[in-house]
Amino acid sequence: MARPAVTHAARPLLVRVIRVTIGLLLLAGATFFPFAGRYLVYEDPLQKSDVIVVLAGARVERWLEAVELYRGGWAPQILISPGRLESAEVQLHSMGIRFPSDAELARTAMLQLKVPAAAVETLPGSLDNTADEAAAVHQLAAPRHLSRVIVVTSKYHTRRARFAFLREFAGSNVEILMRASRFDTSTPERWWTKRADLRYVPSELEKLIAYKLGLGK
Repeated sequence: MARPAVTHAARPLLVRVIRVTIGLLLLAGATFFPFAGRYLVYEDPLQKSDVIVVLAGARVERWLEAVELYRGGWAPQILISPGRLESAEVQLHSMGIRFPSDAELARTAMLQLKVPAAAVETLPGSLDNTADEAAAVHQLAAPRHLSRVIVVTSKYHTRRARFAFLREFAGSNVEILMRASRFDTSTPERWWTKRADLRYVPSELEKLIAYKLGLGK
């Protein structure tokens, strides 16, 4: 059965509705634009915790924050995410060739900063994304009797990381506290003025939307 054609009289109304809708969307986007950077940053008040988890994705700023938190007595243990291991890295390891990962380099630097070796541990395996990192920590929660975890990451990553960890730990008694690295030089209040921020903020917004729609891990 053919659809009824839009009448000549109805077309102007339809066009107006479309224009108003587009205008409202543009207005909403323009209104949100200056606040996008600040929206992505989420932090909880610090509390004494069982462990500090350092997410992969930055060479220094994240684990250096963990060192400061450890020195401040906020937790007695640091867990470093290994991030995603390339297949070529796995092949090198199978050949007996030593090629230190970012996590290994971070741990070595932490020891040089006088953090005890027993207080720094790398999560096992290859963790491809934030959801995988949350799952890896969750696996350790019960056997280690974790009740509160500080998750350290970069500023713009905090809100999505929080979403991933809260989703993973839903129904558990483990409290998740988010912490943005003080060594992250991003400027959320004026994120559009720095090239690195211009790349990071839209990317994080897209990933956050995908997470909330259930499309991302």
